[in-house]
Amino acid sequence: METGTTAGTTALRRTLHERGFRMTPQRQLVLDAVEQLEHATPEQICATVQRVAPAVNITTVYRTLDLLERLGVVRHTHLGHGAPNYSVREHEHVHLVCHWCGKVAEAPVEVLDALGRDLAGEHGFQLDATHVALSGACAECAKSEAAPAEPTDGDD
Repeated sequence: METGTTAGTTALRRTLHERGFRMTPQRQLVLDAVEQLEHATPEQICATVQRVAPAVNITTVYRTLDLLERLGVVRHTHLGHGAPNYSVREHEHVHLVCHWCGKVAEAPVEVLDALGRDLAGEHGFQLDATHVALSGACAECAKSEAAPAEPTDGDD
């Protein structure tokens, strides 16, 4: 019985073949890096790949990530103002990004079920909660002076 990366690799090979592509060593290395790093920018993925294959460049990583995303194998999330972070498709959760310290925590997608129902009922909108990053203050920053207790509006 196949588990983990082996099962994912077999499914990816089959999907690539069905769509006229093949599993190249570079594609395998990029997928392995995404799985290993869990949340990573293309630059972090490239650095991990280059430890094994120094000739693989950032353009190859971006093209591979684009292909893997179109095939539904990986997904990206914007956790802030920088480059997107990639993770494997099965790694589904809501990202909680602290404005002050930059810490990223995870919450189950079910925390947004009520919002999803409201959006569907009122707007016909189908929320993809697995592709969401919420910004705020982590528990530690909320307790410290780093994060104001309430947003300030500048009217003092």
